Amino acid sequence: MTLLFSSHQIRELHLKNRIVVSPMTQFSCVDGVPGDWHLVHLGRFSLGGAGLVFVEQAAVQEVGRVTYGCLGLWNSQQVAPLARLAQFIKENGAAVALQLGHAGRKASRDYPWFGYGPLATSDRPGREQEWQAVGPTDAPVGDGWPVPAKLTAADIEHVVEDYAKAAKRADDAGFDALGIHAAHGYLIHSFLSPLANTREDSYGGDMDGRMRLALEVASAVRSQWPVHKPLFYRLSTVDGEPGGWDVADSIVLAKALHKRGVDVIDCSSGGISVPATANMTPRSMMVSQIAYAEQVRPAIQPIGLSTMAVGQITDPHQAETILRKGKADLIAVGREMLFNPNWALHTALAMDVDPSYALWPRQYGSWLERRELLDLDERS
Repeated sequence: MTLLFSSHQIRELHLKNRIVVSPMTQFSCVDGVPGDWHLVHLGRFSLGGAGLVFVEQAAVQEVGRVTYGCLGLWNSQQVAPLARLAQFIKENGAAVALQLGHAGRKASRDYPWFGYGPLATSDRPGREQEWQAVGPTDAPVGDGWPVPAKLTAADIEHVVEDYAKAAKRADDAGFDALGIHAAHGYLIHSFLSPLANTREDSYGGDMDGRMRLALEVASAVRSQWPVHKPLFYRLSTVDGEPGGWDVADSIVLAKALHKRGVDVIDCSSGGISVPATANMTPRSMMVSQIAYAEQVRPAIQPIGLSTMAVGQITDPHQAETILRKGKADLIAVGREMLFNPNWALHTALAMDVDPSYALWPRQYGSWLERRELLDLDERS
């Protein structure tokens, strides 16, 4: 038995394997509501053998969307369509999770296939109306980007409340696990990073002040998220820029998050300014991005926190090695799943975990096993 296909328990959630499908925004919602595209897109991963499937980031406020096509959970009308997704994924053998987030300074962007720049400066015919982005200060996320509105203490209180309300709606929709997006330059990350947060009130200044929003959100979400269900927290463990947030900061924050009910630290990186690709730290397959999970895990594993590695994980043996060397507890696979939604099942075949196609949906497995037997007969 490989570690990759060993089970993993987080609170009362039993994962059949350590393979997690990362949340990947599809920019295909209408008024924050997913449709048939999401059912097929996410359903393929549950049929494809992953242990846990994350639905993409859902904005907790309408102004917290990245684009007009982003998923939302800021009102009760968005619950039923998400419940449909969650039910289908669970019925087909995977656990299902949702990620909550707020785009902050990176809100009001055009679609990726139209350049992913600010709507305010887009000259695309028929482009949608921009809206006001918000941030810890009025400093834009990059040169040429619109000036965000600085959040007041009262505004921040509303953000925290809306995270809690969204967590309750996620539970009503039937999700098994929940994640909070505090990476890639979005709102919470922008409060954490000294490069973005130059406030002088209780939400800025020293590290305790800059961590305040992250911790308040964790507490608010956990207050509405059932005690038996896991809570993930995605961090940019480093900003990748001089004077920015670093691994030591992430360890301090992770320990504080654990006290507020967080179970898994999802170790990502970069994105504090735009363009994100210009300041992302190099993501080589076994050296850079995975190294962040490796550095964080020894400090938090003894207190009961799990870590999840993410970033260009494509090869089965690469994933198994990460687990065997103790670099992470879970393996998150993103774009490789878009390329091959059956990555988990193909990995089981490659590692001789499932030679008889028993892990495949029975509608597929019986035919594939028959083909395998026919091939063996022909070769004998």
